[in-house]
Amino acid sequence: MIAERLAAADDHALAELFLERRLSPTANPAAAWHDFFDVAEALLQPDAVAAALSALPRDDLAALAGREPRRTLALTDDDGIALPTVATALDGVSLAPTPASEPRPADPVAAGHAAERAFTTITSLADILIAALSAPLARIGTGALGKADKRRLVEQQIVENPEDADALVRLAAATGLMRGHDRQIHTTSAGADWVRTSTPERWAALARLLRSALPLGLRSGDGGWIDPALWDGAYPLDAAWPDKARGWLEFARLIGLVADGEPPTEPSWARPAREGGEPDPAPLVALLPHEVDNVYLQNDLTAISPGPLSPSLDVRLRRMASRESHAQASTYRFTESSLSRALSAGETARTLRAFLAELSLTGVPQPLDYLIERTAERHGLVRISRDPSTGHTVVSTPDHDLLRTLSVDQALRPLGLVLDGSLLRTRSPRDVAYWALSDARYPVVVLDDDGEVVSLDRHRVADDTSPRQDYADLIARLRDGQGSDADAAWLERELEGAIKDRTTLIVAVDMPDGSVRELTLEPTGLGGGRLRGRDAAADVERTLPIALISAVRRA
Repeated sequence: MIAERLAAADDHALAELFLERRLSPTANPAAAWHDFFDVAEALLQPDAVAAALSALPRDDLAALAGREPRRTLALTDDDGIALPTVATALDGVSLAPTPASEPRPADPVAAGHAAERAFTTITSLADILIAALSAPLARIGTGALGKADKRRLVEQQIVENPEDADALVRLAAATGLMRGHDRQIHTTSAGADWVRTSTPERWAALARLLRSALPLGLRSGDGGWIDPALWDGAYPLDAAWPDKARGWLEFARLIGLVADGEPPTEPSWARPAREGGEPDPAPLVALLPHEVDNVYLQNDLTAISPGPLSPSLDVRLRRMASRESHAQASTYRFTESSLSRALSAGETARTLRAFLAELSLTGVPQPLDYLIERTAERHGLVRISRDPSTGHTVVSTPDHDLLRTLSVDQALRPLGLVLDGSLLRTRSPRDVAYWALSDARYPVVVLDDDGEVVSLDRHRVADDTSPRQDYADLIARLRDGQGSDADAAWLERELEGAIKDRTTLIVAVDMPDGSVRELTLEPTGLGGGRLRGRDAAADVERTLPIALISAVRRA
């Protein structure tokens, strides 16, 4: 019985089933489900079966259509054979399993293009993730990236065109490096960790993540994936699959797992991952531009990287300088504002100088050293704390002229600052006040309740909740509604259905002497633990205790 199998399944398996069926955890029919009998009935409706079959990969469909065992929660019986409603839906479907096939090796030119594309993807994707850490990207109702952010990413030379931005954000979402929620797209904690790794590590991690994200129909039995030339036919009953297949193929192309060719060819570094092994970036890295670990610090407060800067160095340098251009040689600019951000994030004048001295091929120029010293001296001139007696946020500074400037600064009007003697008060939280003053380029720090300076990280990381957790309340409600006696619940449900449909039943009744007597009844009512119905053979009304009914079947 499907309902019993669903009730016996663990929560993870149920959540996987509901997710595969694209079921909203709060909308109908889920909102009307009271127990697993309701679930089983809904999942076996013809429309639901057709939708479920369209989501099955070729090998599973071929097995079900050929009456081969394939164990599922809601489409097969206990022996793994397609249920009658499923068999009816598959009537006339004849499919061969996925054939054995291997992609053709890429020639050197195609492999070179694939390596270049992978490098561009890795660097651009890292820039997008870093940008989203500071401020989440906007998305429209369809889930796509908003036009304003597409334009901004193009203007900042992170991508060449808006279509590239869309593709990279989709790739990041598919691999779990970004996650959309409501009208925003955030970098995940996995994405925040990924940007701090080296280029080879970034590529290997991205290959692993994409492989794990591939739909089951694209995966092979050894833990890898099937020949990309076969991806288009992986889901024969899904009319939308060809477009989806092109999307997955584009992801593989972006990170260099497939190369140019028709059908797609395979560069040498993709084979270990395709065969289920650990991705090996060494052959790919040999074709990538050489990364550098030093820059030229200039008197005009800029840093020039003579090549792609090592990712870990790039990430730290961008905490203290704004990148102005991005190419093989990138330019970074130091400003009082950028250095203040670094100081607020935990850097000191000493750590800034030490890092830049080690990074620079030309030493630390005097103008930059002076800017660091001046910014560090002024840093913390404005202090933000909390008044424990009122809960208000307090803004203070020993510079009375600066305090008056803060009180009339139009950029700070949203904070609602109110002058109170030698300080300012606001009902805004400390972090909101801090970032408002920081964005307005004031030398501000935050104090905790003990008066100690604390660093605030503006990075906004998406939570790590799985979509499967959305079904927790629904599953709990179904388990509560199921009760402990599944047989009794099923029997009562069958009787209620027969009464509603006015269906004649053959009822097996356990007699006091141990025998079983079958009665043909036209059920008319159910209540108080008893079934009422007309005995067609004897032409009398009977009332039977449900507890004595051992089985029912339709006449």
